[in-house]
Amino acid sequence: MRSFRRFSAVVLLFLGGFLVSAAGSASADTTCEDLRVPVSLLGLPQTMYGRLCSPPGATTVQVLIPGGTYNSSYWDIAYTPDTRSYRKAMNDAGIATLAVDRLGTGRSSKPLSTLVTATAQASAAHEVIKTVRPRFDKVVVGGHSIGSAMAMIEAGLYHDVDGVLVTDMTHRMNFITVLPVLANMIPAPLDPVLGSRGLDVGYLTTSPGTRYDAFHKPGPLVQGAIDADESTKDVFAATEAVDTLALTNVVIPFTQRIDVPVLTVVGAGDTHFCGQPLGSDCTSSETLRASEAPFFSDAARLQAYVLQDYGHSINYAPNAHDYEQVVTQWTRTLS
Repeated sequence: MRSFRRFSAVVLLFLGGFLVSAAGSASADTTCEDLRVPVSLLGLPQTMYGRLCSPPGATTVQVLIPGGTYNSSYWDIAYTPDTRSYRKAMNDAGIATLAVDRLGTGRSSKPLSTLVTATAQASAAHEVIKTVRPRFDKVVVGGHSIGSAMAMIEAGLYHDVDGVLVTDMTHRMNFITVLPVLANMIPAPLDPVLGSRGLDVGYLTTSPGTRYDAFHKPGPLVQGAIDADESTKDVFAATEAVDTLALTNVVIPFTQRIDVPVLTVVGAGDTHFCGQPLGSDCTSSETLRASEAPFFSDAARLQAYVLQDYGHSINYAPNAHDYEQVVTQWTRTLS
């Protein structure tokens, strides 16, 4: 059990169409709808849920995949949304967003955890992209943490998007920072809230009260934001980390196969993927780009940005608008 918990803590850090109309809170004049897209997992029918929010006249949509122990709410944080809602920032800029729940999380299907891998999640995201592609001129696939791995796998396998947004993940994980969270991982059935979902023990989550240290430090401890994160936390399947580990260690060359522009963004304080002795050089946007460029082809036209003063989950940063402006400008340049 101890070795299982240690493995669980390691993999956490990577995580570090049918339409149903629905009214929802969104920016003025933005309309939102719930999507439930039929997908397949090893031949078994499943459903991937997503929330599509489109401002008037939007011609570009970002399909957004959350990281481990997060769901689609990560992209539309309800606490101080003018500061922390990525969805609102993009919609206000005229860009549509489609935030999905990974299989096993949120309102998506809950298959056996052993069937869920990053590649399987990427395949499901591909079906979502096919569903919305006819409605938009351009599609960007993006992710947070392990969701970024899924976005890169999707783009490298299917070549059906116009850009890739990678946040809170690099190709160099700083494994030493895993140690402080080893004791904080639990199977989802043991969680006081998530235990009622009936998930199997291969689904994992954070112990109550540990998310600031795991995902936000060294950012400011804003209790309302941390409470919001805790109240919306979700799970990940340990098996999602298998091909993500291979991707991060350059065993599977998905990122070399990406042939559209890529923007990578990390928090300067994200010690899971940045800093000595094993992480990327996140001292500046220039050093991050130099650190990551060898893992991409010239066709990716890699750009990079480092958000100052925050850790792993940068959508919660009080200065998140700094990186959102970079994403907006980059999205508008896609040809």
